[in-house]
Amino acid sequence: MIDNLKNVQPVADFDWDAYELGDSFTGKSKEELVETYDQSLNKVNDKEVVMGKVTAMNKREVVVNIGYKSDGIVSMNEFRYNPDLKIGDEVEVYIESQEDKKGQLILSHKKARATRSWDRVNEALEKDEIIKGYIKCRTKGGMIVDVFGIEAFLPGSQIDVKPIRDYDVFVGKTMEFKVVKINHEFKNVVVSHKALIEAELEQQKKDIISKLEKGQVLEGTVKNITSYGVFIDLGGVDGLIHITDLSWGRVQHPEEVVKLDEKINVVILDFDDDKKRIALGLKQLTPHPWDALSAELKVGDKVKGKVVVMADYGAFIEIAPGVEGLIHVSEMSWAQHLRSAQDFMKVGDEVEAVVLTLDRDERKMSLGIKQLKPDPWGNIEEKYPVGSKHTAKVRNFTNFGVFAEIEEGVDGLIHISDLSWTKKIKHPSEITQIGADIDVQVLEIDKDNRRLSLGHKQLEENPWDVFETIFTVGSVHEGTVVEMVDKGAVISLPYGVEGFATPKHLVKEDGSQAKVDEKLDFKVIEFNKDSKRIIVSHSRTFEDEKPEAKEAAAERKAKKSAKKEKEDTIVQSSNVEKTTLGDIEELAALKEKLSGGDAK
Repeated sequence: MIDNLKNVQPVADFDWDAYELGDSFTGKSKEELVETYDQSLNKVNDKEVVMGKVTAMNKREVVVNIGYKSDGIVSMNEFRYNPDLKIGDEVEVYIESQEDKKGQLILSHKKARATRSWDRVNEALEKDEIIKGYIKCRTKGGMIVDVFGIEAFLPGSQIDVKPIRDYDVFVGKTMEFKVVKINHEFKNVVVSHKALIEAELEQQKKDIISKLEKGQVLEGTVKNITSYGVFIDLGGVDGLIHITDLSWGRVQHPEEVVKLDEKINVVILDFDDDKKRIALGLKQLTPHPWDALSAELKVGDKVKGKVVVMADYGAFIEIAPGVEGLIHVSEMSWAQHLRSAQDFMKVGDEVEAVVLTLDRDERKMSLGIKQLKPDPWGNIEEKYPVGSKHTAKVRNFTNFGVFAEIEEGVDGLIHISDLSWTKKIKHPSEITQIGADIDVQVLEIDKDNRRLSLGHKQLEENPWDVFETIFTVGSVHEGTVVEMVDKGAVISLPYGVEGFATPKHLVKEDGSQAKVDEKLDFKVIEFNKDSKRIIVSHSRTFEDEKPEAKEAAAERKAKKSAKKEKEDTIVQSSNVEKTTLGDIEELAALKEKLSGGDAK
């Protein structure tokens, strides 16, 4: 070390006096040295955009060297759009100030980008350039993207080729985009990420379409689910599985079978000439359920199933997935009157039925549930013999009678003429109403046509047998004019019986015409038991009478008045009354009394 020092030679012309005064030994002034140093640095101006190199970075700041005497600091937030930033990268910066109060160089990357942003955005559109952008937030209809410091709009439909269900997952991500539209007037920029994907998928689409064949099985992804079917992404090419091709069984909604983003195998059923519309199938990948139906199943067997579809005419029962049978409404009950299938069952019901027909070739099956019960017409003669009396329920009216049900499946008709012995009924609603109970008697059985003839009046004794002895031709009775008609008048006679008088027989002794509600004596001039018709005349009461007859009539009238309480004569009114069992008994007693009188 000492030897080396011996070889060091002092500077011959070193100015020790200048050194003591603070000058350098080179002889140059300090000002000259500072000037030389400044010339070695880049000349920069405030409010200017320059390129710099990243020399250091942490979570909060990025240090950038622009060749100035000090490095500048940029907030890391300004590089959010570029998560791949690293030391050594060149970046644009905007010189805010060469020195702040601390002598620090202040730079801004965001302002540098904004200064040249419009030029770069227009350049990217012209050159169809792929650029990077930072998704800042959601907005109505899409997202806001930071591109070169400009807030660009990314429509929801341009994020991906498949529908986006959760936009929030994209917020805070940096993605590649293409500028698709610029509105210079309003300073609006629209970008698309979908355009990048479509370009890649276009070639894949061509390759897939060129190889498509009917019957080909491909793997796809459930892209969208609608009420009528499912769209499947086959790798850039979309196909549709119609709801009827999802399952051999009935499907209310495709969501019962598949889920979004699920990967499934599908078979190509058909496509158009351009192969733009591709029909796919899922159920075709499995055998038809009818082919797997038990060979032992036959007509007459009992099966269980679930109601899957209801209609007025019947119900479809699924006895196995994809295997259905129809229960027609006529096979739901032994009843003959028309009813709706909804009266017996509803969708979702578990039912047991009997196989009525089975066609494996046509894959059709008809079922019945009424067959689970014995046919009520099988022993109809024993259960409801002619003459037997029952209580039935009124089911329907017609102009000619009443349809009544004795039990489910056993209906009968009560003809309008069999409703009452005495009352002339114009419509069954005068006697009863739908849903009401009515007493009936079986008159006739037609087993082949499954029909019963019923009667209501037959439950009472026929009063016309008694009337025949009371209203004999020539007998005189008090009556009331209750109705005037075109050809005469309806006369209310004792015991609820109606008679008829023509106009000429309504003339009174003084020549005037009888009026409604007027009480007069009427003579029976015709009695027809079969047609239940009584023709009477008032005029005959005074035209045919002789003095002796008048006296006899007066005497008869007096006796009638004296014995009124004993004979319980029915008081007549303007309304036609129904004959009761009491009336019949009274008539029978009166008949017997009259018969005894004749004998005497």
